[in-house]
Amino acid sequence: MPQQSSSSGGASASGAPRADGDTPADVAAGTPTPRRSAGPQVKPKNGLDRYFEISARRSTMTRELRGGLTTFFTMAYIVVLNPIILTSIAGPDGTPGADVEGTVLPFGSIAAVTALLAGVLTILMGIVGRYPFALATGLGINALVAVFAATQLSWPEIMGLVVLEGLLITVLVLTGFRKAVFEAIPPQLKTAIAVGIGFFLAIIGLADAGVIRPGTPLISFGVGGQLAGWPLLVFVVGLLLSAVLVVRKVKGALLIGIVVTTVLAIIVEAIADIGPKFGDDGSVNDRAWALQVPELPEDVIGSPDLSLLGNFSLFGGFERIGIIAALLIVFSIMIADFFDTVGTVTAVGAEGDMLDKDRNLPKSQPVLLVDSIAAAAGGAGSVSSNTTYIESTAGVADGARTGLASVVTGLLFLVAVFFTPLVAVVPSEAAAPALVIVGALMISQIRNLVWDDMSLVIPAFLTIALMPFTYSITNGIGAGVVSFVLLRVAVGRRREIHPLMWVVAIMFLVYFALEPLQQLF
Repeated sequence: MPQQSSSSGGASASGAPRADGDTPADVAAGTPTPRRSAGPQVKPKNGLDRYFEISARRSTMTRELRGGLTTFFTMAYIVVLNPIILTSIAGPDGTPGADVEGTVLPFGSIAAVTALLAGVLTILMGIVGRYPFALATGLGINALVAVFAATQLSWPEIMGLVVLEGLLITVLVLTGFRKAVFEAIPPQLKTAIAVGIGFFLAIIGLADAGVIRPGTPLISFGVGGQLAGWPLLVFVVGLLLSAVLVVRKVKGALLIGIVVTTVLAIIVEAIADIGPKFGDDGSVNDRAWALQVPELPEDVIGSPDLSLLGNFSLFGGFERIGIIAALLIVFSIMIADFFDTVGTVTAVGAEGDMLDKDRNLPKSQPVLLVDSIAAAAGGAGSVSSNTTYIESTAGVADGARTGLASVVTGLLFLVAVFFTPLVAVVPSEAAAPALVIVGALMISQIRNLVWDDMSLVIPAFLTIALMPFTYSITNGIGAGVVSFVLLRVAVGRRREIHPLMWVVAIMFLVYFALEPLQQLF
């Protein structure tokens, strides 16, 4: 599922041997079996076939169409989840979704722009990248953006930093420097970051559903230690249903889970008349719906609200929090984008037997370029950075091998733009189970960590622990980088530290000491 955000490169999504006979263990050991021959060259049937290399990649128009449909239904949940994530974290005044200035992004507009950008960028990936990769707002990154908006920046300011991050990655792609930056981060920390984001997403999902809440001494379970109230019951049902569908490998499992749970929520609300958690009179009902009340809208199809497009301030964040803090935010988002894309492209390519003998994706430069442009486009659209989705693996598993499948997926997202009024029906209790499942999928990478070297274990642990416990991906990455450099020096492994890691560690030291340094100077 999402990112999705990250994936274990080289193995198939299911963990089973791929078509070329490699198992995850073979890939991890660096001893993949020889790839099978592609066979004799096949003459293209028409211009479309020639452009997308459909026959050359042993595919058909039917498979590409089916693969594109599968990918869409597997990842369409983002149209629901992205607005929920961006409007779920309380701002300084306690209002969910409010930034430091008290502004809340329009829920319907987030949904509409999320679908629009996913459609346009996925079509662009299909036409330019010519691979079956779909793009949408990155889970994990949008949570980070929401936290920064609630604690430090206004929405236009944080989105401006996302645009800068995307432009920076674009420059790194064009100069070939992206690979160097990626290789500077050790594999242990790359894996730990993905695992930490998984826990972070799970925490967000559980908090959105009300399973965990602020309490004594730190957090409490449900209401008074019990899963009290109909909304919590709806969440539990949705979580169990989604889990069953995922382990049964049902196509579109998360979307089905959201839809079925939403229907259940609508029925429950119609019967019990529960209402919202926060009343107009200032009252709070802990047993009510946390965000949206699940009621059928008056209109199913409506004119999309695209007012968020272009609502960003490119350098406003620098003025509010300073150059160093703003640059570190740009860096932390950039790192997340790096890991998401490289891991996803490798995993999807491996699933479709599209990698070369060195486990690289042939002609990957256009793919990386579109992905970097997508990051900037997401910020310009005020819906957070867009990135390549691991759900693309579902379409590849259904036969997709070319960019035509991405064109199909993108067109379906464009159609979804006009059905965003339905998004307001979905309560957070119905969508939160998907976040928890995504977290479970991402933390499965913990098996790839090194456990017999404490100078590697401790940085990985700090990275994983600080992300959910401090509600900050940046803190987790910073703690991991600083402790990695320190402990590798302590055990005499200084030569294993990439020069760029020293630069990054110093930047994070300044970030963590920013307040006392400001007081000092």
